[in-house]
Amino acid sequence: MIARAKARHIRISPRKARLVISLIKGKSTQNALAVLSNTRKRAAGVVNKLVRSAVANAKNKGIEDVGLYISKIYADAGVTWKRFRANAFGRSSQINKRTCHITVELDKKEVKPKVVEAPKPKIKPKTRKKVTKTK
Repeated sequence: MIARAKARHIRISPRKARLVISLIKGKSTQNALAVLSNTRKRAAGVVNKLVRSAVANAKNKGIEDVGLYISKIYADAGVTWKRFRANAFGRSSQINKRTCHITVELDKKEVKPKVVEAPKPKIKPKTRKKVTKTK
C-alpha cells in the first residue's frame, strides 16, 4: 500500500456503493477516474473524489501517479440512522437510513518496458496430395 484515503459516514447504503466500487477494483487510477466520470450513480461522485484524494496523498509522499492502481477498495457499513414513519391504524414503522465507510488503497505497478522481437519468417505448411479411392 502506497497511499490510502477514507470517507466516513457517507449517506449512501453500502450495497449501492459496492455496485460502483466493483467497476473500478484493480484498475489504474486514470482508467478508474474515466469510468467513474461516465457512471450515472450517486456513489460515483463520492468514489471519484476519494480516488483523486488517494492520488493526491501519493503525490504528497513523493510518488508519481504513473503506474498507480487501485489495490484495495471496499465499503463497510456505517452507523444506521433510525427514523419513524406514521403507518395505518395509529402504528409506526421504522425507516433505516444507512451510511457507509469507503476506503481506497493504491499501489504501484512495476512498468516493464516491452521488448520488441524480430518477426519470425512464415513457413508454408507442406501440401498433401489427395488420394482418391478407386473401386
